[in-house]
Parts: sequence; C-alpha cells; structure tokens
Amino acid sequence: MHPLLFITVHNALRLREVSAALVAIAGAFMAFGSMMPLGRRGSTWFAGLALLIAGVLGVIALHWGK
Repeated sequence: MHPLLFITVHNALRLREVSAALVAIAGAFMAFGSMMPLGRRGSTWFAGLALLIAGVLGVIALHWGK
C-alpha cells in the first residue's frame, strides 16, 4: 500500500491552496527583503524555503490528487 493513497480530491485542492499561499508569502518576503538591506539574507532564506515547500506540495497534489 502506497503511503500517499490517502489523498482525496478535497485534500489535493487543500494542498494546492496551501502551496499557492506559500508562493504568495515567498513573494512578499522577497519584495520586502529587497527593500531592506539588513533583511536580505533572512528573507531570501525564508522565501526559498517557502517556495521549496510549495513546490513539493504542488507536486504531491498534482500527482496523487484524483
């Protein structure tokens, strides 16, 4: 039994919503981080992490969502 068989259509839609929200958060971190000289390193790291998580959730939702 595959561990990701529990993903239903509703769960896939939720994962897509969460990944879209993470992309928006990452965009905000990148926009505000580029304006502040001391916030560049931290906000870029958080933005990269948010984009990584959003990408993984998006792949899971698209691949295993029915």
